[in-house]
Amino acid sequence: MTKSLVSIAVAVAVLSGCSMIPEYKQPAAPVAAAYPQGPAYSPAEAASMAEAEQGWRQFFHDQALQQLIQASLVNNRDLKVAVLNIEAYRAQYRIQRADLFPAVNANATGTRSRTPADLSSTGQARVGGEYTANLGVSSYELDLWGRVRSLSDQALETYLSSEEARRSTQISLVASVANAYYTWQADQAQLKLSQDTLGAFEESYRLTSRSSEVGVSSALDLAQSRTSVETARVALAKYQRQVAQDENALVLLLGGPLPANLAQAKPLDAELVSELPAGLPSDLLQRRPDILEAEHALKASNANIGAARAAFFPTISLTASAGSASSDLGNLFKGGQGAWSFAPSISLPIFNAGSLRASLDYSKIQKEISVANYEKSIQTAFQEVSDGLAARKTYKDQLQAQKDLVQANQDYYRLAERRYRIGVDSNLTFLDAQRSLFSAQQSAITDRLAQLASEVNLYKALGGGWVEQTGQAQAKADQAQTPNG
Repeated sequence: MTKSLVSIAVAVAVLSGCSMIPEYKQPAAPVAAAYPQGPAYSPAEAASMAEAEQGWRQFFHDQALQQLIQASLVNNRDLKVAVLNIEAYRAQYRIQRADLFPAVNANATGTRSRTPADLSSTGQARVGGEYTANLGVSSYELDLWGRVRSLSDQALETYLSSEEARRSTQISLVASVANAYYTWQADQAQLKLSQDTLGAFEESYRLTSRSSEVGVSSALDLAQSRTSVETARVALAKYQRQVAQDENALVLLLGGPLPANLAQAKPLDAELVSELPAGLPSDLLQRRPDILEAEHALKASNANIGAARAAFFPTISLTASAGSASSDLGNLFKGGQGAWSFAPSISLPIFNAGSLRASLDYSKIQKEISVANYEKSIQTAFQEVSDGLAARKTYKDQLQAQKDLVQANQDYYRLAERRYRIGVDSNLTFLDAQRSLFSAQQSAITDRLAQLASEVNLYKALGGGWVEQTGQAQAKADQAQTPNG
């Protein structure tokens, strides 16, 4: 019996190597081999994977922002859901993979009964019993056509896809925290500018009011000066509101209150981020988690085709048990009480009204959908990086021009104020200089925020943001999450 079981096991192992999964071929990337070139684009320099996968602690130079990102990675609820999804899909993979092996169960039963005399074959009342103890395999499917293995491969690819989804969620979280933080800092700068400008406008209004009282300035000059004061008050209230709302947005992303020991923020005009080389479009295939996620989903769909194909062939199941049986509990494990049973079964689909063919067609269509999603993810990544390269070049030029504009307006303001105070120019020229300077300073802060946001979005588009400083910690985490057999 033992030799027979060994022979069956060897045969099963050989036959189970069959697979009807189509050979997987990675679809060609539906984008150009290089990023766009031109005066609006920053050159896409070649980069190694180490350079491109720069950790967020290396990319962001502001210690306060680093604290906030660290807190969000611990407490953010969206990231927690993504991690729990990984655990769920890993469990599903382990469940599906377990179907490749027979489930062995130990069973023990005992019955004792009395048969009345009028029902007994001997005409006398009889008391009897039956006891069994055995090991058995119930309805184990011989995976001759690879159906179970295909489903196991599909579950594995789904698990791997969920891991890439978690990394994608983390990248988005890092970028969202950075953008929210820079918006908070920019609105605080706008608030400080509004406060300083309001003070300057109020002082100008007081001087104009005094001039009006002695007949030097007209009522029109005074009204125009007051208009500037009220404009600054509107801006002050606006940025007070936005700073409060920015802080609320950060608290939501962090999953908790702002750290009590938050470091001093760097000024907006400091060097806050690194400049990453973009590399080549083909690099994105190995770097962007959303592309890897889409490819794993494609592989899962491909494996489903194998399972759908195998469903056309017979299903062979085995049920077997071996143990001891006796009518007397004391004799159950004595020699000669061995018992066994072997019950193979085969099921061959003959007529199912086209259900199996429809299932195969459906799985093929799902694969085509997965191919389209994979190609779309590559095209989206290409566009995001191209947009980032255009933003990097043009924002540098725009910000420098805006700084020059602020300087020109400051010179204009000082000259107009001096000429107004000595009576050379009218109050209208002075008010125009005030408003122009305020507007230019506001635009400079807005442009700096837009430049920082573009650098953060380019970092995200290149697939950065899920490693911290080196890949060692992540590699250990990935190893710990490898599905167990």
